[in-house]
Amino acid sequence: MTTNKKCLFVAACAAAASIVAAVSLAGADKVAGASSADNINEEAKILSALEDMSNDKNYVMWNITPEEGRLLRILTEATGAKHVVEIGTSIGYTTIWFCLALRTTGGKLTTYEIDPYRISLARENFKNVGVSHLVTIVEGDAHKTVTRLKEPIDILFIDADKAGYFDYLIKLLPLVRPGGLILAHNTVDLASEMKDYIKAVTTNPTLETIFLHKDTGGISVTLKKRR
Repeated sequence: MTTNKKCLFVAACAAAASIVAAVSLAGADKVAGASSADNINEEAKILSALEDMSNDKNYVMWNITPEEGRLLRILTEATGAKHVVEIGTSIGYTTIWFCLALRTTGGKLTTYEIDPYRISLARENFKNVGVSHLVTIVEGDAHKTVTRLKEPIDILFIDADKAGYFDYLIKLLPLVRPGGLILAHNTVDLASEMKDYIKAVTTNPTLETIFLHKDTGGISVTLKKRR
């Protein structure tokens, strides 16, 4: 091949490579744009369902407030949580707030509930908003069933029998990773029913606790310190 032909061949190859690269980038941008739009649509669907649930007085069973739900979503996404454990599923309202974040962190949630009726409602709600694949429901007395859990926990959320908070903490604290969070609902208005829990999270030197949303019952946010 002559020098001129070689130059032409190299130039042609470079041009072809540029075209392929441009097409690939354009395709990638389209895929990314479609993916982003899909995520926005999915989130809007979930938020709409949560609003319907919070407005239905016949449907709400001791759920958190929407403002508290946003707090849980922010904490979950900000920490990049991969495994959330929830004690007290109820109808799945709180669970769905967690799932909003877990969709983006690539995480999952294990939730515990003793009432079969509430479990059936929760399953239906998870299905309706498309988060069933993120959630594992464990039916039965959580005081017994949580002992089977072996995986590390990034966020533990407790919203069940108030007198049992301390027992859940003792059993699951070893699984909470350093830097992980323990969140508990109603720790202000029902503090008298969970004295042992509150004492444990405020006096243990390996934990740091603050109390938020005091006007709606209170959520305690406890950090398991890194050593």
